[in-house]
Amino acid sequence: MCRTRTASVRAMTTSDSAAHPRFAAALGELGLDRLHTRIRRFPDATRTAAEAAAAIGCELSQICKSLIFAADGVPVLVLMDGASRVDVERVREELGAERVTRAQADVVRETTGYAIGGVPPFGHRTRTRVLADRSLLAHDVVWAAAGDPHAVFPMAPGELIAHAGAALVDVRERTA
Repeated sequence: MCRTRTASVRAMTTSDSAAHPRFAAALGELGLDRLHTRIRRFPDATRTAAEAAAAIGCELSQICKSLIFAADGVPVLVLMDGASRVDVERVREELGAERVTRAQADVVRETTGYAIGGVPPFGHRTRTRVLADRSLLAHDVVWAAAGDPHAVFPMAPGELIAHAGAALVDVRERTA
């Protein structure tokens, strides 16, 4: 359950302009206008999963990270819960790729239209293959970036995965 702290409630704002303009347009195109009122903007950055969870007052695993990798040089988006790390070998196997690496910042911006730390799970500049780790389904609601390092939005993980056009996979690093 996500518990918003009192200090965070005073610090956050909600408005139609809270999201990045490209993401706001994508919400309209997807028929998700209702999300505009649920986007939260914070004065401090929510670039990392830990920063976002602290600002919102929720579990780290309730944050949906949107991470761009390069699979044989082709960008691929991986959606992962904030408490876990992506196992690039598992991503490589899932995609049947020779090599998978983290994408450079310029590739992330060119592919998605957003800077690292603000990449949303959908509404990107270009269409990419999307993988969503099954761990996201452990919660009723997850929080994801709204195209800006200061803005996030809540959504049911199944709905988020569907709107992202993601394949549900197991690519989380295994713990010993």
